[in-house]
Amino acid sequence: MATRKKPAKPAAKKAAKKPASKPVKAAAKKAAKPAVVARKKERTLSIIKPDAVAKHVIGRILARFENAGLKVAGLKMMHFSDKQAKAFYAEHKARPFFGELVSFMTSGPCVVLVLEGDDAIIKNRVLMGATNPMKAEPGTLRYDFALPCTDLSANAVHGSDSPAAAKREIASFFKAAELVG
Repeated sequence: MATRKKPAKPAAKKAAKKPASKPVKAAAKKAAKPAVVARKKERTLSIIKPDAVAKHVIGRILARFENAGLKVAGLKMMHFSDKQAKAFYAEHKARPFFGELVSFMTSGPCVVLVLEGDDAIIKNRVLMGATNPMKAEPGTLRYDFALPCTDLSANAVHGSDSPAAAKREIASFFKAAELVG
């Protein structure tokens, strides 16, 4: 007569789970109930500055924009004239860094582009990181492409900071017929 093997004994009980901390519980609760967020399709201006152009990272920066869901609606490579740089950064005219900023922006070619997508302005600003590359988070454009940095103007990229600024800045470089989408 064949004998049946006894079922294996269950493994020792796992250590009791440590209760989750309050912040973890709160985050889990939020994740379980996603908030309905109204997204708005918008456009923003971005400039790949002379330092990044000189480092040959234009394609890598463009890929970051596209991978984040932003579409390039317009793109130009240009060399700012002194007049263009002064006009573009006129809001900073009274600041002590204005002359250095104008000098830097006219020091070499830039890539000026219009990005389009859901919440494009904030998305672009998050991708860029802090204005000061030394304070930018790893993985941001300024951390990855502007370091080491001795001049805060040489921070790889510019991006509009509001819908009004985006509209004004885009109009500085592009005619409506030059944009797609």
